[in-house]
Amino acid sequence: MSMLDKLKSMIKGHEDTARQGVEKAGDAFDARTGNKYQSQTDTVQKKLDEQIGNQPPTDQQ
Repeated sequence: MSMLDKLKSMIKGHEDTARQGVEKAGDAFDARTGNKYQSQTDTVQKKLDEQIGNQPPTDQQ
């Protein structure tokens, strides 16, 4: 069993909480780096949300 499979099994049923954690971690990283890597951080957050699954509808701004 790969590490990703283990993480997915741990997250199962707690997707919203995991997604919030990813968002908070990305925001904290952006704050510490002065948004220098904001586009890369956003890309990583999107990829992690895809991996978590059961993605909520995206906000249209």
